[in-house]
Amino acid sequence: MAVSEAELIALAGSADIIRLGVAADQERRRRHGRRTTYLRVADVAVEPGAPIDVPAAAGECRIVGTPASMAAAIARVREVVAARPAAPVSAFSLADLETLALDAQRPLRDLLEELQAEGLELVAEAPFDRLRDPRRSVVQVNIAGLRLARLTIDQLPEGDPLALYKRVADLQYDVAVVRTFAPLPRRVNPAVPTTGYDDVKRVALARLALESIESIQVDWALYGPKLAQVALTVGADDLDAVTPIDDQSEGRRRAPLEEVRRNITAAGLEPVERDGRFDLVR
Repeated sequence: MAVSEAELIALAGSADIIRLGVAADQERRRRHGRRTTYLRVADVAVEPGAPIDVPAAAGECRIVGTPASMAAAIARVREVVAARPAAPVSAFSLADLETLALDAQRPLRDLLEELQAEGLELVAEAPFDRLRDPRRSVVQVNIAGLRLARLTIDQLPEGDPLALYKRVADLQYDVAVVRTFAPLPRRVNPAVPTTGYDDVKRVALARLALESIESIQVDWALYGPKLAQVALTVGADDLDAVTPIDDQSEGRRRAPLEEVRRNITAAGLEPVERDGRFDLVR
């Protein structure tokens, strides 16, 4: 660990966000240097027959939404893969797949293996706080020949974030296949909104607490350029959900891809594109 457990607890309890951010940035740079990866994702709706439009620039084709059944999930993956996108296909929340398998009274592994047989490469996300059995389910993803794109948090946890990160670290100790962790919640309760200060603190603490996980990720589409840029200076090293549509109708400097690269560069870092397989795009 870049800091001792006692130092980490002290940083978590302190209001000194600058000291915490500096420590997290040092750890991030020790691991990755200035390199900051970003992933261009083409979202495809889960409903059967919905349009499948995947730009050539996409590094991942992601089926988004909750399928109605195991059969519907398998059929939609088959449909999307048959469209032959150049990018690897990812799909679904692992928590939703747990539910589908339970409803069908089938083992989760059966569903995952059928999805893999249809051409799925990655489970799009595993929301740690929604999984019925995180260790077992993540292991099943690996056994089925699939990869997990990222471990996520569905809703803002109550209490000390270090307690949550300790459980995430324990999971990684058991499974050793989590490559990317996104510590900011996918859903925010409007009655208890998060703050930029809290978001930055969670990112920094995640980088320091989770030494066994390679990358800390922020969702560009969900959290926007301002928070993403700050997060990159306090421990994050990967941006998810960058649009693959590079509209230059208002000029190159206003194009979406240029905005992403400019924000990374402005943080003193080097933008490097990757694909869903975690291979760098040259």
